[in-house]
Amino acid sequence: MQKTTQIYGLRAIIEAVNANEEIDKVFLQKGLKGDLMKELEGLLRRNEINMVYVPVEKLNRLTKSNHQGAVANISPISFHSLEDLVEKVNKKEGPALFLLLDQLSDVRNFGAIIRTAECTGVDGIIVQKKGAAPVTADTIKTSAGAAYRVPIAKVDHLKDAVFYLQASGIKIVSATEKTDDSVYDVPFTNSIAIVMGAEDRGITPSILKASDYRAKLPLLGEIESLNVSVACAVFLYEAVRQRL
Repeated sequence: MQKTTQIYGLRAIIEAVNANEEIDKVFLQKGLKGDLMKELEGLLRRNEINMVYVPVEKLNRLTKSNHQGAVANISPISFHSLEDLVEKVNKKEGPALFLLLDQLSDVRNFGAIIRTAECTGVDGIIVQKKGAAPVTADTIKTSAGAAYRVPIAKVDHLKDAVFYLQASGIKIVSATEKTDDSVYDVPFTNSIAIVMGAEDRGITPSILKASDYRAKLPLLGEIESLNVSVACAVFLYEAVRQRL
């Protein structure tokens, strides 16, 4: 199995960005100054690459090598553009099935969702560049390799992706407890995109407002929510059930 490539050093990361490597996330040392650091920060912002400032102790745990205050993870997969992905899917026979993940940050949940997506015939997964879980070795392992099979698109803003999908004839179904409608009452037979939110925050209000449908799962116990990967599986298999 291909693992996430970790690179370190200010100049090395600058060269990787300029070489159009698929960089998921860059860890930068808090308070570090200098011309190279400024150059790297500007480059990351212009390319809208996710970066986070951390204490030097965090960087020392990430690598034993001389990191110079910067460590980056290069994704083991290539990402697709939203426009190309939608165009390709709309040319195939049958209704489209997309999955949008709104600020999902846990790599193992991400991997489990990718695995279920592959098993249920999802045409593509759409995530936001900033704030989303990276595709790491743990993601690949948890997905049982499905991350190599399901196309994943990264977008600047998930709300813009919602509008683009709707303009392409795809209805948006948001999984949320903020509704009286059950998942079993929503039509999944046409082209749809299911939105799953992060466990701690749920779906962004603006995306929820823009959705064509909102649907919840019936919860008969005392616990108020399911793990997001489990809830996602229920939604996807309801789509499969209705399409059989």
